[in-house]
Amino acid sequence: MVPTFGNSTSLPGAESSAVRNRVLRNTYWLLAASLVPTVLGAWVGMQLGFSWFAGSPLIGVLLFLGIAFGFFYAIEKTKNSVVGVYLLLGFTFFMGLMLSRLIGIAVGLSNGVQLIGVAGAGTAAVFFGMASIASTTKRDLSNMGKFLMIGVILLIVASIANIWLQMPALMLTISALAVAIFSLFLLYDINRIVTGGETNYISATLAVYLSVYNIFSNLLVLLMSLFGGNRD
Repeated sequence: MVPTFGNSTSLPGAESSAVRNRVLRNTYWLLAASLVPTVLGAWVGMQLGFSWFAGSPLIGVLLFLGIAFGFFYAIEKTKNSVVGVYLLLGFTFFMGLMLSRLIGIAVGLSNGVQLIGVAGAGTAAVFFGMASIASTTKRDLSNMGKFLMIGVILLIVASIANIWLQMPALMLTISALAVAIFSLFLLYDINRIVTGGETNYISATLAVYLSVYNIFSNLLVLLMSLFGGNRD
């Protein structure tokens, strides 16, 4: 059965609660499905030795942002049809490719596989913790979005600046802040679903996926920097 895609129509009482529960359930299912092409993309990237403009990191960042926002636009335009699902899965495969270089570096460390496992477990713990809080809190979190978006913009600017600065301390600071900001984004986005602020499960999945992806990748960077063993 193809689930309904949802819209922003307000529904009263029990029907509204049923819609919210369905959107949340479909979001979690699609999020789980999106991890498959992510893993596949990372595996393909590692097999091909994929390196995204390693010699020209600024061009790589700008091109990545262009492709990513292209996907965002296309997914938003097709979010009420099954095409949106396919585009979302295509986007997660692309993100897996982008993750492959980091995974490859981690695997090359003597304890890299363990660090990947710890990063995955840590990401899962953050996800379930934020989901639990988002589902039970009575606080109004609607004002968090604008401040978190400002934080993301500052992270992007700092990351681009560090292409030239090459400061390890700044890299660690960026990664630590990214874990914190995207953890709060998880709380915010899941709470929007629970309270009926987001009624389209494709849009909801995209938002939650981006937070999970960034938590995992930045947590792995922190673990590699602080606890990474010698290269095999």
